[in-house]
Amino acid sequence: MREGIHPEYNKITAECACGNKVELGTVLTEMKVEICSACHPFFTGKQKLIDSAGRIEKYKKRYAKHFAKKESEKD
Repeated sequence: MREGIHPEYNKITAECACGNKVELGTVLTEMKVEICSACHPFFTGKQKLIDSAGRIEKYKKRYAKHFAKKESEKD
């Protein structure tokens, strides 16, 4: 490998807005994030799935004929 062309690899502590700190290796000198695995709703189990404006029903209504045709082909 050629000398002097690669960035310097640093061990840093990344800090989340919630206060969680994670040690990692990177070419950056510091890192601050807004959301991490300690506060993200998907990882904490506090995620709520909301069907806003009936999107699922709109989808089912739009493709009802297509799904019915597929079901009749299976039989």
